[in-house]
Amino acid sequence: MLEKLFKLSERDTSVKQEVLGGITTFMTMSYIIFVNPAIMSDTGMDKGALITITCLSAAIGSLIAAFWANAPLGLAPGMGLNAFFTYTLVIGKGIPWETALGVVFISGLFFLVMSIGGIREKIAQAIPVELKIASTAGIGLFIAFIGLKSMGLIVANPATFVSLGEFTPTVVLGVIGIVISALLEMRGVKGGMLAGMVATTVLGMLIGVVELPTTIMSMPPSIAPIAFKLDVLGALKFSLIGPIFSFMFVDLFDSLGTLIACAKEMGMEDEDGNILSLGRMIHTDVASTIVGSLLGSSTVTTLSETTAGIAAGARTGLASVVIGGLFLLSLLFTPIVGIVPAYATAPALIIVGIYMFKNLKDLDLHDFKTALPVFATVIMMPLTYSISTGLSFGFLSFIVVHAGSGEHKKVSPVLWGIGALSMVNLIV
Repeated sequence: MLEKLFKLSERDTSVKQEVLGGITTFMTMSYIIFVNPAIMSDTGMDKGALITITCLSAAIGSLIAAFWANAPLGLAPGMGLNAFFTYTLVIGKGIPWETALGVVFISGLFFLVMSIGGIREKIAQAIPVELKIASTAGIGLFIAFIGLKSMGLIVANPATFVSLGEFTPTVVLGVIGIVISALLEMRGVKGGMLAGMVATTVLGMLIGVVELPTTIMSMPPSIAPIAFKLDVLGALKFSLIGPIFSFMFVDLFDSLGTLIACAKEMGMEDEDGNILSLGRMIHTDVASTIVGSLLGSSTVTTLSETTAGIAAGARTGLASVVIGGLFLLSLLFTPIVGIVPAYATAPALIIVGIYMFKNLKDLDLHDFKTALPVFATVIMMPLTYSISTGLSFGFLSFIVVHAGSGEHKKVSPVLWGIGALSMVNLIV
């Protein structure tokens, strides 16, 4: 049954490989269970309900990816998008969180229309191969940066922006986790990154820096204070057109960049470099955003941590079933999920970053017209802490160097449109 449903043999995978991949993705993205409610509760939304809604929206989104797209995607409320929801819309503009949820819902409907019309697929197919590869490498560098920051190996510095952190016990544990994961990966051990996370967490328990949970199980808080409280009519105001399109622009570039990177890591592209099954993966993203807004969540999207499971071997929707199932289980076992510290999941992010960054070897960077937009894409993602910003700089620089050198044919009408959206995205 699993073979027929998920085509395991066709994608050269197994049940064990998919389960390990799903668990790996879940472990690297499970932080969202705690971070998302902490951010969104600043709007006045009930924090307990947000914890439950975060798990439910992630589970539903991942299950849609499993059965509609047959892709190993982990979906959850997107980082950055939840901050935009809280600090720009609700606190910055002073609008009620119910209205802000209406803004998210409307932006999801616009995405749905674009998806049905095939507009998003056309946008994806218009992206030059070099920018697709650059987006993969840039996201890899961005993920590695997040991992290094999470484990405390790099820290903020007022003089140099970032610097080397102190080698505290937790930082040392994170470095040990990197070494364990790297050695297992080099030996071709499937689930090497997961093993590294488990080993790091256990070591933390042994030296007393990881606290055991006070309880094993707990019933999830009710979603009643937030669910289906969105105010769509209140969001239909001219003054909120900007925020609606802002959500669209950010989600457009973040989701496209992540999906392209994930698809390339799985080898899901034809000989022309076009991504296979991209339409269904995009529909998954759209449907998850709409469902999430109804439940009471900011934009639900494919998280870049999905690549951790793909690097561990996930190739089909069976991994997404595992991800969704673990999020549902988290509703009962949140105390246990919470003991896995950031420095234990950080090594997996760094290893994934290496896997993704090495794709640059496929590019001829001797050609400055290739080197400039590739460099702009790769460097701006970690430095601005934003996938969408990196993509925007990449698109604009590609258009400028090719149009400026007389190679207008390499800039399609769709790509000119992407350039315009990129400019709007940077301005917004």
